Amino acid sequence: MFQFRFLSITSLLLRFVIFGNAQNVQDTSAKEAAYTKVITERADKIVQKLEVKKEKKALKVRDLIANQYRNLNDIHEQKKNSILALKSNTSFNKEQLTAEIQKVEQKTEADQNILHEKYIKSLSKQLSDTQVEAVKDGMTYNVLPNTYKAYQEMLPDLTKEQKKQILDYLTEAREHAMDAESSDKKHAWFGKYKGKINNYLSAQGVDMKKAGQEWEKKIKAAESAKKEANKTSGQ
Repeated sequence: MFQFRFLSITSLLLRFVIFGNAQNVQDTSAKEAAYTKVITERADKIVQKLEVKKEKKALKVRDLIANQYRNLNDIHEQKKNSILALKSNTSFNKEQLTAEIQKVEQKTEADQNILHEKYIKSLSKQLSDTQVEAVKDGMTYNVLPNTYKAYQEMLPDLTKEQKKQILDYLTEAREHAMDAESSDKKHAWFGKYKGKINNYLSAQGVDMKKAGQEWEKKIKAAESAKKEANKTSGQ
């Protein structure tokens, strides 16, 4: 009787473990499917603006972009898990922990750089240079063209050399932003390089504070005029 009861309890426990494992697998599969859907739709929106005529090529480019999102996510998750493991290791003092985290960050950057280069080469085999640029802008919310346009409108007297330097800085920012793990960090890269641009222009004798204030007034005046026009057309 005791043996029978023991076997019954063991069977129940085994069923519970099997059910739990099955549930975990199911949850993981659901999350993976949801993530795949998100990155595929995100990649598809970028491809739609490229005007790729052949459907087979368009799908191939879409998959290249989606896989890049996935591969970057894997790198970022590995970094996060590695840092968490380091922080939970009580054998490190503060200096050792900082040094170990720095190693993880350096490895992450190296992995990103390798992946980045391989990705651009793969895109270049399928797309023109202009289309590759469009993919880069699509992955970074079109911050580069929008910001470049804003600088030219804010500072209409920029020289050819100054425009080139601004574009070079924004292009470098975009290369970093493409690999960042979140919207905030993508924008942070552009914020960092906007600081470099402003410092560069200030050194060139441009009063950035004054230019910014005047630009803000122009924007507000344009918004007010648009509202008035809408009111008038609605009457």
